[in-house]
Amino acid sequence: MTAFYLNGTTVSVDLPADTPLLTAIRNELALFGSRFGCGAEQCGSCMMLIDGQAEFSCTRPLDSVAGRDVITVEGLGTPEHPHPLQQAFLAEQAGQCGYCLSGMLISAAALLSANPQPDEAEVRTALNRNLCRCGAHNRIVRAVLRAADQLRDTP
Repeated sequence: MTAFYLNGTTVSVDLPADTPLLTAIRNELALFGSRFGCGAEQCGSCMMLIDGQAEFSCTRPLDSVAGRDVITVEGLGTPEHPHPLQQAFLAEQAGQCGYCLSGMLISAAALLSANPQPDEAEVRTALNRNLCRCGAHNRIVRAVLRAADQLRDTP
């Protein structure tokens, strides 16, 4: 049994310790925002915040998050109160197929938490572990910069 904090709530999952975190989140806890892409830490679609850091979840053993804080894309905001990043991604039309977006949002959230005023180069560096096959990178970068501006201007 592995217990951890998921999107602000304590959860327990009874799976083998080496089960990938992504598998537990999707199959046992029915949160489908984080995607399985490559299973080899190469695409970033599985990214989750673990203690505030953007981490791959497709290969991370479940027992490695025991007692830790895990945030999935569902934990960033709600349909009624979207996170500024989610609002900015919509405003900039930053997604085409949407497969990469959960990982992009998580990586961007980690960046803005650590650096609330990134420049374009810093955004691109923070997103370099996330692949977008549709080619929406420029819109994604604009969305992150827009969210940074919005967060900076919010009291």
